[in-house]
Formats: sequence, C-alpha cells, structure tokens
Amino acid sequence: MTWSLPPLTGLLALALGYLLGSIPFGLILTRLAGTQDIRSIGSGNIGATNVLRTGRKGLAAATLLGDALKGTMAVLLAARLFGFEASLVAALGAFLGHLFPVWLGFRGGKGVATFLGVTLGLYWPLALVFAVVWLGVARLFRYSSLAALCATAATVLAALVLASTALALLLALLTVLLWFMHRANIRRLLAGTESRIGAKG
Repeated sequence: MTWSLPPLTGLLALALGYLLGSIPFGLILTRLAGTQDIRSIGSGNIGATNVLRTGRKGLAAATLLGDALKGTMAVLLAARLFGFEASLVAALGAFLGHLFPVWLGFRGGKGVATFLGVTLGLYWPLALVFAVVWLGVARLFRYSSLAALCATAATVLAALVLASTALALLLALLTVLLWFMHRANIRRLLAGTESRIGAKG
C-alpha cells in the first residue's frame, strides 16, 4: 500500500501508543499488593516473568494481561481515531513505551506481552500463531525466552503470508527490538545456563 499518513497524525499516534505502552503495570500492581520493589529482584525489569519471582502468580497473570491489553488498546484507539496506518505507528509507540518508559528512567520490560497485545489489535490470527508457537516451544524445551524468540519470528513469517507487507515489516522491527532486549537470555541459551520454566532458584 502507499503510505499516506500525515506526519502530525503519525506523531500523535506514536505519542498515544507510547503513553499507553509506558504504563508500568508490573510496578503498579506489586506496589498495590505491598510486595517489594519489583526492580530490586530477579532481572530488575517490570514484566510478568519478573513479577512471578515474587511468588504471586495472580499478580504475574494480571501484569501479563495489563501489558498485553495496553498494546491492544493503543492499536484500536489509533485505528478508530486516525485509521489503519496510524495503528501501526501506535503499535510501535506502545512497544517502545513498554521497553523504555520515561517515568522509570527508560528501564522497562522485555516486550513479550506487549508484542502479543499489539498483534492482537492489528490482526488477531497472528496473535493466535504467536500463542500456539509460544506454548509449543515452551512445552517442548521449557525455556520461556526461547519460546518468545521463536514465537515472534514465526509471527513475522505468518504476517507475510496472512496479512500485509507493512504489518510484517512492523512486526519484524518489533521482533528485532525484542530479541535485543533478550540478548542476555540468548547468551545463556547458547551457554546452556538459561533457567527453565518451573526451575527452582
């Protein structure tokens, strides 16, 4: 398709996405629950995986849901207000907001739930592809990080087949960012020292 989004509209969509994406659900929910600062334990990030290290599965699930739905909401609002092209920009903004929230010194999460959320808002069958691949890889190998890496890559390939080049390019960019945020996990996977799902300690 020919890109026709006016620059000002694009900036508004990006800002909308960023503001929604930067809501730190993991930090907010753990503080409301009276647990220790989530940034002081585990990996120090604000995502659901680190929240799970508090031992509060309900909080982790709520964080996962919040981090996903803020991405979905950003996409749907931008699409409603400005159109499909703006929803792509808002998806990028939401993802960047989650990874680099200005309120927390640009130290956020790794983007897995928000990736799923923006994909759900943009074209839901791709979210289904993501979920199926994530669950399959996690079940086979019991590495959450590997499941995320494989699921994002598979979603990009599925977008090329099922959706549009523009959507595939956006998801490819988000995948590159997500893999960058998982660079320490990738090193541990290659070294055989990555923690498995359900492992103690």
